[in-house]
Amino acid sequence: MSALPTKHGPSSKETVIAGLTSAVRRISRDKIAEIDLINREATYLAINALIEAARAGEAGRGFAVVANQVKDVSRRIGQLTGELGAELATISETMVTELERQQGQRLTDLALNMIDVIDRNLYERSCDVRWWATDAAIVDGVIKGPEAAAHASKRMSVILDSYTVYLDIWVIDLEGHVVANGRPSKYPVAEAVSAAGREWFDAALRTRSGDEYVAANVDAVMELDGAQTATYATAIRQGGASNGAVTGVLAVFFDWAKQAAAVLDSVRLTNEERTRTRCMIVDATGRVIADAGQTPRDTKHYALRKDSAETGTYRTAEGALVGYALTPGYESYEGMGWFGVIEQRPHFAK
Repeated sequence: MSALPTKHGPSSKETVIAGLTSAVRRISRDKIAEIDLINREATYLAINALIEAARAGEAGRGFAVVANQVKDVSRRIGQLTGELGAELATISETMVTELERQQGQRLTDLALNMIDVIDRNLYERSCDVRWWATDAAIVDGVIKGPEAAAHASKRMSVILDSYTVYLDIWVIDLEGHVVANGRPSKYPVAEAVSAAGREWFDAALRTRSGDEYVAANVDAVMELDGAQTATYATAIRQGGASNGAVTGVLAVFFDWAKQAAAVLDSVRLTNEERTRTRCMIVDATGRVIADAGQTPRDTKHYALRKDSAETGTYRTAEGALVGYALTPGYESYEGMGWFGVIEQRPHFAK
């Protein structure tokens, strides 16, 4: 399996900006309210001064001039504080909008990295199945009887010891009978299980050369204790030649749940973010095939609100920020229409 991204937390810049924005908003609101209070007091004093000046008659005329000036200054201060409050509100709103844009882009980038790591690993699975289908022991095991099948089983056991991302490997004849597998003691499928009628088996028989393979959607395989697997298959060909006659099928079963969880758990989130973030792989039908994050909602399907763009971000009706990215594929692996999706609830969400 390809190397996973190191599990370091991202920069805390977004948290700092959010805190500063909130602090600026609170401080400006409090200070403007305080100035308004002082200004009202000054206005009341000016009014009282005018009343006293009127009572004093001619002797209070000069005092009245000063009182009027104080009153005018108070009016101008009131006007300025109103303008200041409006401008600060606009600035604060702009900061919040920009912060959301940056955080949305970050979630989208993380979703793209997540699905890209998945793609690279699944590309390796497509290489493995085509390579192993040319192994002499496997080529012989499907056509040369029980002794060759037993030798193929031992060969596949050695492979599985080195490639721990797989649950099992099956060698299947043209009728669909499993004639050998790599972990017979754990999964006794040889001479007991038929793959006939399974979509991936029939598709593997139809491959036109050794360069082609079949990638099945993630699903449970009952014969492998119901484990969620990503199944890859290709035809076994006579002599291991790319254009040889088809003699059987080789199927490899990628341990999807374990390996996908490792990728999702390695998404670069802070500890605080992880408590309110859901990382998912969603297939082309909206089915959630990998999920990291606690959610009280249906975990089997996710109504991704995507448009024609391959990546995007939006906010849900519940206030969560979502970033998503469509599988870009890797090398000869074109992807299966899956999406990397990251849903992050706001700080105040329970």
